[in-house]
Amino acid sequence: MPSETAFADPERHLIRYSGHAPFSPEVITRAAGTSVFTESGRELLDFTSGQMSAILGHSHPAIVSTVREQVAHLDHLHSGMLSRPVVELARRLAGTLPDSLDKALLLTTGAEANEAAVRMAKLVTGRHEIVSFARSWHGMTQAAANATYSAGRKGYGPAAPGNFALPVPDRFRPAVVDSDGELDWRRQLDMGFELIDAQSVGSLAACLVEPILSSGGVVELPPGYLAALARKCRERGMLLILDEAQTGLCRTGDWYAFQHEGVVPDILTLSKTLGAGLPLAAVLTSAEIEQQAHDRGFLFFTTHVNDPLPAAVGNTVLDILVRDRLDERARRLGTTLRGHLDKLAARHDVVGDVRGRGLLLGVELVGDQVLGDGGADRLGAAVTRRCFELGLHMNIVQLPGMGGIFRIAPPLTASDDEIARGVAVLDEALTDAARDL
Repeated sequence: MPSETAFADPERHLIRYSGHAPFSPEVITRAAGTSVFTESGRELLDFTSGQMSAILGHSHPAIVSTVREQVAHLDHLHSGMLSRPVVELARRLAGTLPDSLDKALLLTTGAEANEAAVRMAKLVTGRHEIVSFARSWHGMTQAAANATYSAGRKGYGPAAPGNFALPVPDRFRPAVVDSDGELDWRRQLDMGFELIDAQSVGSLAACLVEPILSSGGVVELPPGYLAALARKCRERGMLLILDEAQTGLCRTGDWYAFQHEGVVPDILTLSKTLGAGLPLAAVLTSAEIEQQAHDRGFLFFTTHVNDPLPAAVGNTVLDILVRDRLDERARRLGTTLRGHLDKLAARHDVVGDVRGRGLLLGVELVGDQVLGDGGADRLGAAVTRRCFELGLHMNIVQLPGMGGIFRIAPPLTASDDEIARGVAVLDEALTDAARDL
């Protein structure tokens, strides 16, 4: 029997792993659809899709059925063995992508997928230097952590040599502006690569970026930026790796966010949304790059590589995305949600910006301007707490020198009523928190 003492003091035996962010104040007992339920019986609308992953909501009947059937039939194999779910998922993923991305490796987490992608890029190019955004988040394993700049760099000793940060083209907080005071992303990109070229030892292997920075503040790349970045990579013989952990599989209204700009990466990484909440990730690349990697002895052997159980779930996820046209639904719901948030921003002076695409939207608080130094941090924490009290789970991203940014990413299966209810709670929480601070 579980110890009630343990639940009364859950942190007693748990390692805290989120920096200074606390655990949720209540124990969660179950989840269904767009809601999670606490041990006390409270319902919370989940506007983060779990860890930005549960695009089909929680406990989707088709996913539940697949897990029950597959786990009783074939769950785990030696990493050198293949199963039908794995072969089928690789084929079907390739079918959702341009012809140049027709080879897949199935893994477990986003960090693991980025690790494999970087390792492959280094082997194929024979180089070791990696470029990523200055507010990037690609994971907490070695290569992924070295390419992550938004958090977690201090106190862990030296990072691997050859990792360079590229300035973020943030239109709300532009670092380089034109004569009209607007973001001059072309000049910023040129300057960024001038600095990278000056520091490089001539071994640039790849650029690893998200097409929409999520943990970096829900920053959508300006139109034309991704194409210009791809040219910078080609000029230097670098591979372009796109991390679509949070943007892939219909979240932004397209199957993949890179399709919005018509830029095809050399390597694509997927995770989070691919398993719809279960641990499943993928690396996709061209037959040419895969052949080069294979010829050079590419090694990325893990305990759960190409496991049949998560692959079966991935196939079911694709079934539902296609059947229910969830790319179209994400566009429609995203337009609805954006309209609600724009109206909310007009009512609250502390809301400085609403941005994003589809059902990955950001609301930036600018509390420092209204509440003084540190106001945005205090307001963000207060609004998050008040949302929880009122029945809404929200995630606030707080980066140095910036206001708090809510990442809003409800499941693609959310209803119009749930979208409206969630925004109404956020509206009330903003009013209450601003009044009480």
